Parts: sequence; C-alpha cells; structure tokens
Amino acid sequence: MRRVVFNQKGGVGKSTITCNLAAISAHQGKRTLVIDLDPQGNSTHYLLGAPGDSLDTTLADFFDQTLNFKLNPKATGDFVVATPFEGLHLMPSHPQLEELQGKLESRYKIYKLRDALDELAADYDYIYIDTPPALNFYTRSALIAANACLIPFDCDDFSRRALYSLLENVEEIKADHNRNLAVEGIVVNQYQPRASLPQKVVQELIAEGLPVLAPYLSASVKIKESHEQAKPMIHLEPKHKLSQEFVALHDALARKYGV
Repeated sequence: MRRVVFNQKGGVGKSTITCNLAAISAHQGKRTLVIDLDPQGNSTHYLLGAPGDSLDTTLADFFDQTLNFKLNPKATGDFVVATPFEGLHLMPSHPQLEELQGKLESRYKIYKLRDALDELAADYDYIYIDTPPALNFYTRSALIAANACLIPFDCDDFSRRALYSLLENVEEIKADHNRNLAVEGIVVNQYQPRASLPQKVVQELIAEGLPVLAPYLSASVKIKESHEQAKPMIHLEPKHKLSQEFVALHDALARKYGV
C-alpha cells in the first residue's frame, strides 16, 4: 500500500495525518515507511524530533544522486533512517529539496520516486508520502508513485473551493501517468461538531457524492503537545479521543483493502 496525503492548501494537517496513520500501522506490526517530500520537513521533525538539515542522509541526497551519474550509486534503502518507534522508518526531508526542484523537473526525473518505491516494495507493508502544499514536481512524483490518495480537509469555504480543482488535478495525473491511482477519500480534520459551519460544509460534500471518510478528526490542543514532544498520538496518549479517531480511520482504510 502506497498512500499519498495531498492537498494544495497549506495548514490542513497533511503531516499530522501522515505521521499518525503511519505510527498506527507500525504499532500494529506493519513494516511502515514515511517519505517526507515537503522541504519544510514537518513530518521529519515530528518523527525524529530533529530537522532534516541536521541529518547525514536525506531525500535531497537521493534526488541529487538521480541528477549525477555515479559508478557506485547508493541503494534506495541507504536513504532510509530509523525512527524511535519500532517498525517505523523515514526518508527525511531537507530544505535543499526546494532548490533541487527546478533541476529535477527540467531533467524529467518525475518517475524516479516510483522507481525507488518499486525497489523498496518488498521491505514495507505500508508507505505513506507527505507532500508540499502545492501541485509541483514532488507532489506529481508522489501521485505517480502511489496507489491511493488521502485528501485532508479543514471545513472552511476556502478549502472547499480548492477541493474541486484538486480532484481534477488528481484525475488528470491518473489519466496521464498512473491508472492505478485511487482517491481513497477526504479526511475531515480539526472538526468541531458543535459549530454549525463545519457540519453544513461536510454534509454538503456528502450530498454531492464526494468520498468523505469517517470518523472525522476532532480539534484538540493535545495534537500540539504531540508535535512538541515528537510523539504521534498513539504513543503520547493512546486512550485520548483523537488517538482513537486516528485508529478508527486507519482500520477503516485497512478493511477497505482487506489488509
């Protein structure tokens, strides 16, 4: 299972959702890998407690290697690092990804991530890909490499307007590059059930036939503590309401694929 978490709008919880679902997969005994394609490196910091520019090996090194022919290139697995959580590994981000993007695009390296994941396929049960808040080289690479796409949604009108063009972009990439890509669904994040606007917006999406997933993820200050301590919710406080919502969402997705 290769799952990309993608939304062109920032601040909707891509890294939070990626890392928490991945942590649950690993906690349940699945060999799990997170790939952090966002130069901001939020998933890297969340899972390691350290920024990518403090690490010896990152995705920037991987992509740089694709631009420079070497007689003895590193294997893809050499760019993977262990996290403090059993069964959970990471290909870390680095700020240098930003400056590499133009070179990678001009040299048409758009399929290199897919090739890398093919190489790693036997080593992992789940691969989660975190993406930048833009439709750029890295998000296109991820959508070409993945077989499922989750779309975080934070219940406001700007997010809703952006959602339609996002779905069109995913469908275009599916048609042109990756016929196996499926939109798994929309993950409602920071949901406040007592507020009228979130209820209204979500119900309208459902009425339009869009694949809104349940359960919705509650708004909680506990997630900020989770970020600060670099511990996904399943490790920070497994009995918390939000932790249980993440587990329920994870297990619903797993049942969908018979995993």
